[in-house]
Amino acid sequence: MSVHIDWEIVDDLLIAGCDGTQIAAFLGCHEDTLYIRCQDEKKMGFSAYKAQKRSIGDIALLKAQYEKAVKEKDNTMLIFLGKARLNQSDKQQIELSGNPEAPVTFQLDERFTKKD
Repeated sequence: MSVHIDWEIVDDLLIAGCDGTQIAAFLGCHEDTLYIRCQDEKKMGFSAYKAQKRSIGDIALLKAQYEKAVKEKDNTMLIFLGKARLNQSDKQQIELSGNPEAPVTFQLDERFTKKD
């Protein structure tokens, strides 16, 4: 008995981020069957096919995040994208040089000190 591969379902699952093992389980077939049929019917290996379809899902997610951040002015998403895409950080790194045994003193700007 030959297993029917519904490529629209496969495409949707790949776009959503599923892998071949998950899709084969969903379809009720062995993953090798899926991989062989992809080569036969789509004329490319499953890895290449998966990468092509998954890119569509990645683009949709990035676009949705961008729109949420920029068009809806969602501060949380703006911060997330700033960190993820622009390598922005909440941390500040301070590099000290000199004698490591010498005491270190800091002078805080008066704007940042607590006033009673």
